Amino acid sequence: MTKKKKQPVRKLRVLVLCQHDLVPPDALPEGVAKETLRWRTEYDVVSTLRALGHDVYPVGLYDETDVIRTAMQDHEPHVAFNLIEEFDRQPMFDQHVVSYLELKRLPYTGCNPRGLTIAKDKALTKKILAYHRINVPGFGVFPQNRKVRRPARLRFPLLVKSVTVEGSVGISQASIVNTDEKLAERVDFIHRQTNSPAIAEEFIEGREIYVGVIGNRLLKTYTPWELEMKKLPEGTANIATGKVKWDPKYQERVGLVTHAAQVEPELRRRLEHLSKRIYRLLFLSGYGRLDYRIRDDGRIYLLEANPNPQIAHHEDFADSAEDCGVRYGPLLQKILSLGLSYEPGAV
Repeated sequence: MTKKKKQPVRKLRVLVLCQHDLVPPDALPEGVAKETLRWRTEYDVVSTLRALGHDVYPVGLYDETDVIRTAMQDHEPHVAFNLIEEFDRQPMFDQHVVSYLELKRLPYTGCNPRGLTIAKDKALTKKILAYHRINVPGFGVFPQNRKVRRPARLRFPLLVKSVTVEGSVGISQASIVNTDEKLAERVDFIHRQTNSPAIAEEFIEGREIYVGVIGNRLLKTYTPWELEMKKLPEGTANIATGKVKWDPKYQERVGLVTHAAQVEPELRRRLEHLSKRIYRLLFLSGYGRLDYRIRDDGRIYLLEANPNPQIAHHEDFADSAEDCGVRYGPLLQKILSLGLSYEPGAV
């Protein structure tokens, strides 16, 4: 049988849009562990795309879109690889950058403006999913500069976090509260630290499992991925705090591991079906990650939907894709191809 020849990758001119302070150097500093660097995602994407043969031009953004226009004039890119998570220090402004790309007719990777707007508002996401009878934790929203009044239906314990700020900012063990006094204190803390409204969700005990989804119209899910902390002190809640996400020494201390989730075939089918349904209900495109809690009785709760999730090599999304046979380079190539084929307004 004749072996099918591998088709060569089309060489592209790619703008990689980064936060202004996360533009990576061409090489890693000698003797520095990549895992400790704030720009490791940007480095992984840029270096891997170059290794695939593409012409890659990192562009740093802060509060001006003119740098994109100038880069487009200078390099005439085929596509932008979007790694922006905020604009002018506003997490909800990243969708405006994507809208600008659409207005300039430049294809881009990742999620469209409507999907970003919906999914990055944790309260709006839960309202939409609850309307469609998808399990989400009970929740209440607490705007800034208003007295904290807990709705009677909202039961303790509650987990308090920002409505719009991502990356576990402001989340610690103190985020779980059991009294109205502690609720008010934590809401005030979130207001001050993130300058955003707070959301308090009923805390769901259970396994924390993530499902990666990729695609625009035709969707594929990757292996469900589980977060575990095997050395948590007794009485400590199993939650992804800021330290759990970003502090390698703390991760080692609590025995953090992420791995392919061992789930029964029926539960996996349910997760895959549910993830594709949620992805479509929230108008997501490109690629995303859905974060769940699964109770001992098998009931599945959607905690958060993450458009444009962490895409560094050896992070959850890339690892779950590799478990399905999709290595890191081909994964980024797939994301580029989806960006090139996406039609604004088609999702």
